[in-house]
Amino acid sequence: MKVIMLENIEKLGNKGEVVNVKKGYARNYLVPRALALYATPANMKKLGSIQAELKADEEKKLLELKNLAEKIASVKLTFIRKADEQGSMFGSVSDNDIVVALKEQDINIMRSNVQMEHHIKELGEHNLQIKLHKDVVANLNFVVEAEAEVEVEATEEVRAEVETEVEAE
Repeated sequence: MKVIMLENIEKLGNKGEVVNVKKGYARNYLVPRALALYATPANMKKLGSIQAELKADEEKKLLELKNLAEKIASVKLTFIRKADEQGSMFGSVSDNDIVVALKEQDINIMRSNVQMEHHIKELGEHNLQIKLHKDVVANLNFVVEAEAEVEVEATEEVRAEVETEVEAE
């Protein structure tokens, strides 16, 4: 059975293409979820306008995603995790941590967009790719710091402030 794709489905077809699928797949899955239309003679006549509309929507979406990719690339995230004296982390930074941190920066992405082979279990600077679209990939740079180092830096800042106050008096 021939259908006109309304969405990109990996290993099946892209928007606006006419593909051949099994009747049950079209009837029970693709058409009810508005992923495809039956390729009837009436719909085939509309195919040109459907493709033009889909192309315009795709270009608009690509532009928005490119702007989002630039915004993600400009963000610098810092994760603070517990670590021992040798620098081994007790926890890790997962894809969910990345999504939550970006959401705090008003950047909404899905967890499936984060291209992470395994959780980050090392301190230091890391680079990660976020696949927003098949043509748009954003690079995210972030730092993982040990909790003890951050506390030491904070106490040094407090001591410096106290010393300046004492000197001023």
